[in-house]
Parts: sequence; C-alpha cells; structure tokens
Amino acid sequence: MTSPLRIEKDSAGRILLNGAILDATRWSAGDAGTSVASATPEEAAQALARDGGLRHIVIGIIGPREASPEQLAVAKRIGAQLGGLGFTLICGGKSGVMESASRGCSVAGGLMIGILPGNRQDDANPFVGIPLPTGLSEGRNMVIAKASRVLIAVGGSYGTLSEVAYGLHFSKPVIGVAGAAQIEGVQHVKTADDAVTAALSALFATAFTTAAADSCKKIDRTAP
Repeated sequence: MTSPLRIEKDSAGRILLNGAILDATRWSAGDAGTSVASATPEEAAQALARDGGLRHIVIGIIGPREASPEQLAVAKRIGAQLGGLGFTLICGGKSGVMESASRGCSVAGGLMIGILPGNRQDDANPFVGIPLPTGLSEGRNMVIAKASRVLIAVGGSYGTLSEVAYGLHFSKPVIGVAGAAQIEGVQHVKTADDAVTAALSALFATAFTTAAADSCKKIDRTAP
C-alpha cells in the first residue's frame, strides 16, 4: 500500500510534496526542503496559480452530449473552479457536459481546448477558447485521454466510456461524478467540489511519482 501524499507549504510559499519541493514547470517534486505548514490540494493550487504556473497542466473534462440538469451544473462548476485556478482544460468541444464545462471555464477566465471530431472549427461550442478539428470522429476520444494528466468524467455515455477506458489504459487518474461509469479504476465522488479535490490530489500525486520514477531510472543507469 502506498503512503498518503503529504502536501505542505513553506515560509517562502513553495509547495512541498512529502518533503520535496514541487517544480511546477516540470511538474515534478525535486530536492527536499523544510516544511512549516500543511496545505490542502486547493490551497496548493491557489499558491501555484498566483505565480501563473499552471497553464501548461491539462485536465480533461468528459461527459455526454445528452446530459441531465444536474450533470450540466456539476460540469459548469468543475470547469469554473479548475479554469479559475489557471489550469488548461480539454474536452470534446461540443454540447452537453462539454459545453457546460466550457462555459464555466470561460466565465472564470480559464482556457478550454476543444478536440473536435470533424473538420470544422465552427462545430465547437461558443465557450471553447481553442477549437482543434481532428477529422478523427470518435478517434478523437483517445487524443483527449492522452493529452490529459487527469480526467474527470461527469455522467456517462458510450463515448464517455471509451474516454474513461483510454484514460485508464494510459494510466491516467480518472475521477467519476454524477452518474459516471461504475468500473474498476475510476475514483467516484459525490459532488463537483469533491471531484475538483480528487483531481487536484491525483495531479499532485503524479508530480511526486514522476520524480520517484525519474530517480529509479537514474539509479538503474548507474547500476553495474
């Protein structure tokens, strides 16, 4: 069993993960430092956001075009919270959950990238900041999963299920809320706020495990 991730902040405002300083540019925890106070994932993200250091971190929000009012509200709040922190968000770029998440992100001043199935930029919903036509049809679901460091599934459909499957296949953390598919590997939560907390926690965990993996590679290269 892996030990829980400890998130802290020192007197200089730097974020530490299990005692290692987070390099937000590389999204990796580096040299050890001295911590002074614990911090929640939200507090850590807010501290990094003040320096504008989160735009290169991409989080995916996935969900169906035919969505319930609850799912639309959840997607909008998630988009607003993560977009407001300065993360770049990515979605399928069209209607339903995708449009609601895009709306929330846009209103909060964030950037939403829309990975479109067709060949026309005009197919994107009006809240997408960067529409990217792919001509890949449903194959664009793999692009969304691969590009995202963390995926949040709001509700479910066959298309969303394929994105979840791709995310798990690529070893990406997948958070499920508001009726997302009940399959092994998805971390299910109850509310939009819970989904944001879970996504941030997973994101910080990836920074720490990436550094650990890099350290192992260095050790392997120097081994006789």
